[in-house]
Amino acid sequence: MLRPVVAGVDGSAESLAAAAWAAREAQRRDKPLHLVHAWDRHPRRQGEIAGAAQRHLARRALRQAEEHVRAQCPDVRLTDEQVEGPAAPALLKAADEAELMVLGSRGLTGLAGFLVGSVALGVVAKATRPVVLVRADEEAADEHVPGGDGSASTDTGYRDVVLAVDLAEACDEVIEFAFEAARCRHARLRAVHAWHTTVPLGLGPGEIGLVEQTWQGEEWLSFLKAVLRPWREKYPDVEVQETVVDEKPATALVRAATGASLLVVGHRLAERPVGPRTGPVTHAAIHHVGCPVAVVPHF
Repeated sequence: MLRPVVAGVDGSAESLAAAAWAAREAQRRDKPLHLVHAWDRHPRRQGEIAGAAQRHLARRALRQAEEHVRAQCPDVRLTDEQVEGPAAPALLKAADEAELMVLGSRGLTGLAGFLVGSVALGVVAKATRPVVLVRADEEAADEHVPGGDGSASTDTGYRDVVLAVDLAEACDEVIEFAFEAARCRHARLRAVHAWHTTVPLGLGPGEIGLVEQTWQGEEWLSFLKAVLRPWREKYPDVEVQETVVDEKPATALVRAATGASLLVVGHRLAERPVGPRTGPVTHAAIHHVGCPVAVVPHF
């Protein structure tokens, strides 16, 4: 079965950005694009007239997204679908059959970070397929390095794909997604592992702690290279840069993703998920990283 790239649309600016990003990703992966709009019948507005009005609004949102996509990617293979019911369950069902699901999130300035709605958080927390969150102001040129004069361009190469690697539970699904994303972009893959060590109190003026931290960093780097070696062999055309940093993982990840075209993080699926929950590193990524964020589930 040829899995499509699926984008959830609702007529908002962020969903239009998500649909356009999804169209570009579908073309990069040689996949069809499927747009989904979910509408929930209002419990106090039952009846044929109310239902017809909601279906009309859904059709308009889909048509707007289609026109937006066609203007940027006229050759993409495109289908669409209206789904009645609560948005999160409807999108989760669509995601089950997808290569990946793409959703929008609103951009905010300042310390608040990026606002991610409850529907998107619910899908990220429970989806069994990768979910990519795209900011409202994301444009095609943002994925590419600037032109020679510093201006935005789509004629230049892609910015790096950044992969967050937790060496305590390195997962093939997450690593493979990142390598495939780098391959179809002809982009460099930067794999980052963050480790954070607190120097014991009472160490004194000597440098024993610093020596130990240096050795730990070298060991982590060797371990990271060993983990990625089979993937380097499977994807020989992908340039890979391994990096380990002594920093809190969430902080290191936000820093590493600055200027990237895509950040790839893993999300462990709980056996009994309660509410739209993600781990602290994934939470930091989806709320504070400016580039699109791919959340890849694993068990």
